[in-house]
Amino acid sequence: MRLGVLDVGSNTVHLLVVDAHHGAHPWPAHSEKVVLRLAEQIGPDGALTETGADSLVKAVSMARAAADGLDVDDLLPFATSAVREATNAGEVLARVRDETGVRLEVLSGADEARMTFLAVRRWFGWSAGRLLVMDIGGGSLELAAGIDEDPDVAISLPLGAGRLSRERLRVDPVGAVPPSAAAVDELREYVDTLVEPVVKQLADVGWERPVATSKTFRMLARLAGAAPSGAGLWAPRSLTRTGLRQVLGFIRHIPPGQLHELEGVSTGRAHQLLAGAVVAETVLRRLDVDRLDICPWALREGVILRRLDQLTPM
Repeated sequence: MRLGVLDVGSNTVHLLVVDAHHGAHPWPAHSEKVVLRLAEQIGPDGALTETGADSLVKAVSMARAAADGLDVDDLLPFATSAVREATNAGEVLARVRDETGVRLEVLSGADEARMTFLAVRRWFGWSAGRLLVMDIGGGSLELAAGIDEDPDVAISLPLGAGRLSRERLRVDPVGAVPPSAAAVDELREYVDTLVEPVVKQLADVGWERPVATSKTFRMLARLAGAAPSGAGLWAPRSLTRTGLRQVLGFIRHIPPGQLHELEGVSTGRAHQLLAGAVVAETVLRRLDVDRLDICPWALREGVILRRLDQLTPM
């Protein structure tokens, strides 16, 4: 069957269409995204602005039309931290439903972690043993660990690269001056404080294979020498703590407006790279991870796999 996933995230609205059936690899048939940066359109009162809501409705409407044109059998629409945390989330969701016919399901942070974990488990298989999975999004950091397809621990922390770039580093996306050393050090201390309470919780579960997903980790791995996207989906990619420290050491001196010039760094997320690197370095250091593998599957694939499981006749 043809499934569509509509992912309303903190940075983008992404439609992924795959041809799949239970027990088979979901093969991508179409992918399109619109950069909205919804998290940056949250007003001082915590509400998504009218402009942000207008942009969201338009993007969802376009995605719905594309899905219909591609004969999608089942569309799975969901929203993550930006919509989840907006004080007017109910009103925004109702407007999206009324104007587009799409009912967005708001995922909790723990649900994000669980479905991302499922995708990673299916990608690496049972031979990977106990998994530790980390994912840095625009609004939150997800961590999960366990031996089964459902993790023993699923955690979400407000440590997304976009959120920290905006609230802690106060980065200008086209800025000509990098954040000060003091600002970066303060960010590291802040991240360390939020990560510290969950270190023991994860360590008690344990892991044999640390894995990372998300655009942020892929960009950091590329800068540290991992294979480019042109090498294909199956090319093994990894990131070491030493490589990450080296990347962090040089990107902290590059103005936000120039980071997109680095090979493998996307224009839309370039200004978030430094904050993402600080989060990644802190997590690897606090969990004493020297090397992790990069998984090409993440939340969207997890949602697809969960849906296929639900459709399988007993």
